[in-house]
Amino acid sequence: MLKQTMPLLFEAFSQYPMACARVRGSQLNPNLIGEVWVYPFLEGSLLVADIQGLPFSGFYGFHIHQRGPCIPGEGYTGFSGIGGHFSPTQQPHPYHAGDLPVLMAYYGHAFMIVYTDRFVPQEIMGRAIVVHEWPDDYRTQPTGNSGSQIACGTFFPCFEQRPARLMGSVNSSRPT
Repeated sequence: MLKQTMPLLFEAFSQYPMACARVRGSQLNPNLIGEVWVYPFLEGSLLVADIQGLPFSGFYGFHIHQRGPCIPGEGYTGFSGIGGHFSPTQQPHPYHAGDLPVLMAYYGHAFMIVYTDRFVPQEIMGRAIVVHEWPDDYRTQPTGNSGSQIACGTFFPCFEQRPARLMGSVNSSRPT
């Protein structure tokens, strides 16, 4: 299986990502920054996240919400106007299209690559990607009891002149 999948992964990463988001922390987490890149892959998307400045080592909820842009709220309110989890088929949690695996941080840094067949990159343009303060429990309705929104980014089309770098600084030459 791996012998068949690896060439497909290399091909996917040799292309430009179709959707990008610059993640920024809430007012209570100003040092939290990151980037998320989404590539078309098979019948869905390959999502790559590189997040730095997380408050502690551990697990964080990670979801795509209904809409952007990410407008900071006051204090613990996170980001206003982004709606609930992206769920075009009105599925219960944890079956929303926007329900992703938890981010695992070590010394404030999280890096994740995940495949999903719940959406293609074009379907998330203009939607928000959110980091929550607690891990998703994958049970509690409607959002998994993952706490406050501590960081947010809005997906936009990527206009790169070269393929995205998977590793390295989040301060790369990406559009803002």
